[in-house]
Amino acid sequence: MIPRFLSERLWHEHLARASRAGRRSYLALVLLFLGLSAAAGLASTKQEQPKTSTQDSPKTSYAALLARVKKSDSTVDFKELRLAYTETPEYHPYGGDRDTRQKMFASLQAKQFDQAVESAEKILATNFVEINAHFVAYVANRELGHTDKATFHKFMFDGLIKSINGSSDGLSPETAFVVISTDEEYVLFNFLGLRPAEQSLVNRNGHSFDRMTANNPKTNETVVYFFNIDKPFNWLGQSLKQ
Repeated sequence: MIPRFLSERLWHEHLARASRAGRRSYLALVLLFLGLSAAAGLASTKQEQPKTSTQDSPKTSYAALLARVKKSDSTVDFKELRLAYTETPEYHPYGGDRDTRQKMFASLQAKQFDQAVESAEKILATNFVEINAHFVAYVANRELGHTDKATFHKFMFDGLIKSINGSSDGLSPETAFVVISTDEEYVLFNFLGLRPAEQSLVNRNGHSFDRMTANNPKTNETVVYFFNIDKPFNWLGQSLKQ
């Protein structure tokens, strides 16, 4: 059991880093800039992942899953792929290569598509489950006329988004969306057209959750979603001990 003083430190540190992740989330701006939305042919958020359960099947290494997904293997369980990545040394849920990501989005907004692709590929070289990078690579390659590459990155973007919200509704801790970084929370909200408003932390039955309140600017509706943050939260706890 985590001592109370350490637990409180983790909560505050997580909130601080999550807040920075929210301010770094440029996907909503890019979606608006490009006039893209779910209706434009991106992921259908209610389509389920393959029936294979990561809890019921033998653990597959990240390298093996990565090799399959790079061949556009549609039978890959993208949730298993994301979770497997958290077991690698490259896993860094609070940040990553911030400068390259900022440059990537700036290049896309400036319609410098070659540079956007270069930055996206640099990010994906160490984190192939980075949703923002696949989205940018999809759009930039599409604009450059690189149809095969655009199709592949759209396949990746769709699969990663569906792996977060394709088989649960996120409306309670029991049905929370499982994320491996706070960025994934903001990517999902941006994709759904929601604006995060409030964040609080919930601890239940030994698990940690972000309780996120968001607003729908089109309907003025307020919604609350829960995200299971065990992976990034436990990583943060280990890093603070070092």
